[in-house]
Amino acid sequence: MGFENYAALFANGDFIKVLGVTGLFLLIIIPFQVISAIFLALLLNERFPGLGIVRAFIFVPVAAPAAVATVVWGVAFQPQGPINAVLEAVGLPGQPFLTSPDQALIAIIILMSWIGVGYWTLFIVAGLQDIPRELYEAASIDGAGWWRSFFSITIPNLRRTLAFVVVADTVASLIAFVPVAILTRGGPADSTRLIMYDTYNNTFVLGDVHLGQAEVTILILVLVVITAMQFRLLGREKES
Repeated sequence: MGFENYAALFANGDFIKVLGVTGLFLLIIIPFQVISAIFLALLLNERFPGLGIVRAFIFVPVAAPAAVATVVWGVAFQPQGPINAVLEAVGLPGQPFLTSPDQALIAIIILMSWIGVGYWTLFIVAGLQDIPRELYEAASIDGAGWWRSFFSITIPNLRRTLAFVVVADTVASLIAFVPVAILTRGGPADSTRLIMYDTYNNTFVLGDVHLGQAEVTILILVLVVITAMQFRLLGREKES
């Protein structure tokens, strides 16, 4: 496989658009999932009535197969689906969701976050439970409030966990395929054409094996760089 395949890829406006869509997807889904996971982990680390129900609601989606979750959300996002039924019941107009170039990517992000946030929450809960309670007690004695303790104790002690979650979430999002393949097939108007689906489409649908191999190589290189960044971040934390 020669360099002409890579040159053809980067000279192709469609591939550049795929990179743009994938970049926008990562820019939205990573912060959203990580911040949501931190919030839920902090919630689950407390004791309150109904904690078991909240835990089940958060963690059950993790056990659901991606294809099953995709089908369920695909039904929910239908024009006559339950989400639009709720919107119309409160006097709001129904939304096109998966058939709108402006909403389809957000719909995929919501679907994937419903599956993924609970998974990342597990790691952050474990990280929170490793933080010595004495640190919070000392901070309370010194008059530190919740926010001061959060930024001075919680976040610094979660750096290794958060570094892992961010990198692992980035890798998982980069190779996202099932929701796009089942629900949108990259549409409408290529608004959900992520790089993993584009690789599959070029290789198995269009039959351009060489172009698909070039995309796979690029994707692998990106994943190697991200993984190397993770080891570097974790190594720095271990030395400090």
